[in-house]
Amino acid sequence: MFARQSFRCAQPLKQSLRNYSAEAAPKKSNLTPIYVGVGLAGLGAGVYRYSTGAVAEPKERPKVFNGEGWVDLKLANIENLSPNTKRLRFEYDDKEAVSGLPVASALLTRFKPEGAEKNILRPYTPTSDEDIPGYLELVVKAYPGGPMSEHIHSMNVDQRLSFKGPIVKYPWEANKHNHICLIAGGTGITPMYQLAREIFKNPEDKTKVTLVFGNVSEEDILLKKELQDLENTYPQRFRAFYVLDNPLRTQGGKHQALHLWPSPMYKAISGGKISPKDQGELTGILKDLGYNKDQVFKF
Repeated sequence: MFARQSFRCAQPLKQSLRNYSAEAAPKKSNLTPIYVGVGLAGLGAGVYRYSTGAVAEPKERPKVFNGEGWVDLKLANIENLSPNTKRLRFEYDDKEAVSGLPVASALLTRFKPEGAEKNILRPYTPTSDEDIPGYLELVVKAYPGGPMSEHIHSMNVDQRLSFKGPIVKYPWEANKHNHICLIAGGTGITPMYQLAREIFKNPEDKTKVTLVFGNVSEEDILLKKELQDLENTYPQRFRAFYVLDNPLRTQGGKHQALHLWPSPMYKAISGGKISPKDQGELTGILKDLGYNKDQVFKF
């Protein structure tokens, strides 16, 4: 846990997931739902068991995003989280409005490079609470050659970015499962954090959450403070395991080098999807653990 600054890095991921699955769900028919988020050049990809329903908003406010058109939002604040990662706050014109995003969902961003014929489109999952009025926040890591992430990092306060949504991925239902596992790599943590935040802010939702989060090194871990806050606030319901390509080495063996986050992670865990309408076959670790095609959803 971050509170103790320890990284559980004793085994390869595949074996660790086997052990986790065996402990959490000894029978195939009772497998703990597994959710996967993989960051690829700012895109989120995920795998999880599908369910329906959503927690109602506590207060009706105007909603910014209704899926009907593009909304230009002004950049109001920039926070540097690391040399290649920023937290950016975009304000709504109506300060009483909320995003209107259900959990889990994302927003599409758009801009046209100078001289280009076509717009650049990329989805991002906001990290701010969906019920906060007046603004949303994105945590964006700049990838070399990534046109959208580089554009967002080049923006200045008072410039505008076009958004459209929601892109609904997975409608969460409180207490649908007793215990879920979130598996994230890099920027794929953002939809997983969105789901965890929704679970823990609802006093009626008693779901337990285990997170397995892979990164190159400790300094690459996004939303570090937010994850630490969840661990400290809900120690009996939230556990985090961190898998690093380059873990910190110290004398005495406190931190062990391990092998390693699978690459490509998405393919290793579930297999890719063919198109938005074709989920493709389930392969990889999840299939080995006993899941079938009808038990997972890739986004």
